[in-house]
Amino acid sequence: MSKHDHHTSGCSNVRDTASAVRAMTSGRDGATLSPRPRTRLAACCAGLTAAALLLSGCGGGSSGSASADAAAAESSGPSQSMDDMAGMEMGDPSATPANKIPDAEVVKGSFKLLDTRPPGMDDVQGTAWLAQGPKGTTVTVSLTGLKPGEKYMSHLHGQPCSTKGGGEHFQFDKGGATTPPNEVHLMFTTDKSGMGMTTVNNDRKTGENAVAIVVHPMAAQDNRIACADFDF
Repeated sequence: MSKHDHHTSGCSNVRDTASAVRAMTSGRDGATLSPRPRTRLAACCAGLTAAALLLSGCGGGSSGSASADAAAAESSGPSQSMDDMAGMEMGDPSATPANKIPDAEVVKGSFKLLDTRPPGMDDVQGTAWLAQGPKGTTVTVSLTGLKPGEKYMSHLHGQPCSTKGGGEHFQFDKGGATTPPNEVHLMFTTDKSGMGMTTVNNDRKTGENAVAIVVHPMAAQDNRIACADFDF
């Protein structure tokens, strides 16, 4: 018997017990029968109390049970995803690209494949630009050879591609928040041909501390596809 069947059976037994108790205290026409001996009456009261307690576990107290289930579901649910980071600057495909920002110092890098890339990513290539000007830092990525209609993420990194594929994310304040604006994230969706491009701006300048940029699937961020070193 499954846990569900056992639970349902237990509820049925409780209802049957309650019905039996009512039958013991009332006649067929609804008239109250003559008083029973004290021990019999005590047994009936005990039966009614037990029935009430068990019924609360079969649905009578469902609000508490539902709250517990909801709390358990929340605690066991997935961690916050990138889709939950609404309002954070994650890129705009229509923004002025970094290599066209006026009065800015621009560096660029070509993406090179990493051994951690997932299958089917052998043709990925592209370019990244990082511009620093009067309004802070602007970063643009442009890639081809990705899977069509898929979401991808790109981050600035603090180490070159030859060091653990870029190492950790670049942060303006080290040890601070792992989300924008303390980090520079670019999120984009590829078109039907597998091409993706986007630009993001940050009010602060990275200097020469953001030396590389990495791209990976949004759904599998450990699978770094490619990395580009900026030519400072």
